[in-house]
Amino acid sequence: MTNTFRTLLTATAATLALAAFSAAPASADNAWQAHHPRREQINTRLARQNRRIHHEVREGEMSRAQAARLHRADRRIRLTERRMARRNGGYVTKAQQRRLNWRENHVSRRIGK
Repeated sequence: MTNTFRTLLTATAATLALAAFSAAPASADNAWQAHHPRREQINTRLARQNRRIHHEVREGEMSRAQAARLHRADRRIRLTERRMARRNGGYVTKAQQRRLNWRENHVSRRIGK
């Protein structure tokens, strides 16, 4: 084996190892998400609503006071979600998820008004 071939082989192996290592977490955003899909869904939705509130304020369709009230409501939902998960060993039950989604729906309807 020549030095050039050995160097090329080592570089290729390193590249493949790096690609395999970086592709593994792509199947699930992180380990927490893979084990707690209901919590991930709830928190993703809260983040989306947060972006919607900021967009409404930027567009001038909502006052900062209205946005503050909606952010406060979302914060309460997030704290409730954390409390529920703490009581259940780190996860949220389907019934709890339905209740949290019901509350998020209520806040979501208030965003567009």
